Amino acid sequence: MNAEISKNQVKEWLVETLPYEVVWFDEQGNLVYANTKFCNALGYKKSELLKLSITNINPTVTKESWKRHWELLKKEKSHHFIAIHKNKSGKFYEVDVFAQFFSNNGNNLICGIINNITQSSFYKQLIDYTQTIANVGGWEWNLQDGSLIATTEALKIFNVEDFEDLAPANIIHYFRDPERIKNLLRGAMRNATSYDEILETTDSRFIRTVAKPLLKGGKVYKIIGVYQDITQQQVRENDLQFYKEIIDSAEDLIYVYNKEGDLVHYSKSVVKKLGFSQKQLDAFTIYDLDMGLNPEWWSKHFNEIIEKGLLRFERIAIRKDGTKFPIEVSANHLRYNNEDYNCAVVRDISMRKLRDLKLYEALEEIKSLKERLENENEYLQEEISRKINFEKIICTSKAYEKVLEQVNQVAHTDTTVLITGESGTGKELLASAIHSNSTRKDRTLIKVNCATLPKELIESELFGHKKGAFTGATADKAGKFSLADGGTIFLDEIGEMPVELQSKLLRVLQEGEFDALGGTKTIKVNVRVIAATNRHLEEMIKDGTFREDLYYRLNVFPIYNIPLRGRKEDIPLLAQFFLEKYSAKAGKGFKRLSKKTIAILMDYNFPGNIRELENLIERAVIIENGTTLNPGNWMPKSNMKTATNEFKSFDDLQRDYIIEVLDYTDWRVSGIKGAATILNIKDKTLFAKMKRLGIEKKIGLKT
Repeated sequence: MNAEISKNQVKEWLVETLPYEVVWFDEQGNLVYANTKFCNALGYKKSELLKLSITNINPTVTKESWKRHWELLKKEKSHHFIAIHKNKSGKFYEVDVFAQFFSNNGNNLICGIINNITQSSFYKQLIDYTQTIANVGGWEWNLQDGSLIATTEALKIFNVEDFEDLAPANIIHYFRDPERIKNLLRGAMRNATSYDEILETTDSRFIRTVAKPLLKGGKVYKIIGVYQDITQQQVRENDLQFYKEIIDSAEDLIYVYNKEGDLVHYSKSVVKKLGFSQKQLDAFTIYDLDMGLNPEWWSKHFNEIIEKGLLRFERIAIRKDGTKFPIEVSANHLRYNNEDYNCAVVRDISMRKLRDLKLYEALEEIKSLKERLENENEYLQEEISRKINFEKIICTSKAYEKVLEQVNQVAHTDTTVLITGESGTGKELLASAIHSNSTRKDRTLIKVNCATLPKELIESELFGHKKGAFTGATADKAGKFSLADGGTIFLDEIGEMPVELQSKLLRVLQEGEFDALGGTKTIKVNVRVIAATNRHLEEMIKDGTFREDLYYRLNVFPIYNIPLRGRKEDIPLLAQFFLEKYSAKAGKGFKRLSKKTIAILMDYNFPGNIRELENLIERAVIIENGTTLNPGNWMPKSNMKTATNEFKSFDDLQRDYIIEVLDYTDWRVSGIKGAATILNIKDKTLFAKMKRLGIEKKIGLKT
């Protein structure tokens, strides 16, 4: 018995003293034994490890893969492979595993002998991958044993097959200046001096040679480096240098601009003629040399040069001291390294223009001021357009920019849009903006006001009818959906559509087809639908006057058009627009609104929204006279309410809308049909907003 214990103790001592991690697993993948090295490697106590399984150690293992592994080892008895282990702190590392199948006291087990290879594998991959990066060949020279290793790419660069050919004693003979490379290597060995040089080879190629010494105990024990064949790049640089010398010798001023207008090169004559320093010119663009230009002009000019190849024109150049002189410009298109350039050859024509130079400068100054004024006006219009993206919508308020941002997001899609909001807020303008910025903008936007059509005629108006379909149908008539094929149809006041006709509209939205009244042939159409309403469709669904399935088909991308009292910053701008519009129609000379008039308008809540403001200004133009519109009997009485009584906060509106979307998706946040996709934001962003706004799913029993 004592001999047996002694024998087992010896075995355990041998396993514990092996320079490897040792672990045993049973058929279920449970860990039944581990030596101290394995415990230390994973950071567990032995008592903790014995409670774990293979899936805790190697997260890539599944029940199925372990079963296949067990059967393989049972058959083959041993297997060698690379695996990934995870330690107690959650860190992953790469291991080399030698697994054996064996029996112990009648129990079948797998023994794994494990070696951590993360660091060595990393460096091996690092040196292997250098050959694929920018065609660079890597090498390493060990000064202690004289060994040298290199990547395949390094051998290719010098067209050799043996590493010894790259040894310092041999590599120097591949360069035209062997003494230069010899001195560089000597400095790296003796003084730990790194270098990065471009050297010419004996076969007239240019090789970039880089070396970095590694120190141990203050002495260089290894040098690592790279070789890179940059012959083509060097040849191009030499060509450019040759051309630069030609340019610098010319008397004419020569400029080279890129597409962005940067001055990428210029002749020495530019420095002499204009008086700018080389440092100043190096940072210049076309706009620094000619302040009368703008990016739009330059873009058109550059594209014209590319199209025509050569443009000749006259212009005025300005020196550093502000003096001007007339020039003749020959702008040539250049293509280099897949980039377009404008090479402008400029000649001073002062002598030719001397007689009329003063007149020319005066006219040019007037022209320059006019162009600048036009450019500033154009820039202002572009700024307004940039903020709202649409020409017919007048807006400066941040609140309404969010509405227009939604319009901008959905315009380029074919998604059905439902625009809600009070009467007079301009829902039709939003629909027109969506259509005008869509891929269907070249086709007609068909507008239908469902509230103005008699119930007995609305079906015929929308879907058309055949001759004899009803009394008075004396000829075939195409409906609005047929006219809108390939374009967009705007269904205003959709809440007024008879419930019996809503199923037919639903069919168009779902299937893209309908039957004309009295027709026997199904008509296929490709129409984008934009609907609008000032009614609460959810309440109509509860009342049974609006189909729920139609509502969800229309409400794919909802846009709430905020009332005018929610965007008060726009009142002065809108009022000025209507003042100019109706002054011109009435033949009156109003130019502006007085500050007091604006203050009174800003103090009014406009229950009729923009339509009420427009009617108010039209009435004022008829009643009043002069150039400034002052307060009068036409002014509304203030009905201002406190913001707390009138509006919800932006967070409350945002919270309500997110909950509405979550209810629609059954509180699914992620995925194609999730709320984040509908709201066009990332999942993490939506979760963060829900947390900040205190949105939690309410769970209750359905009755």
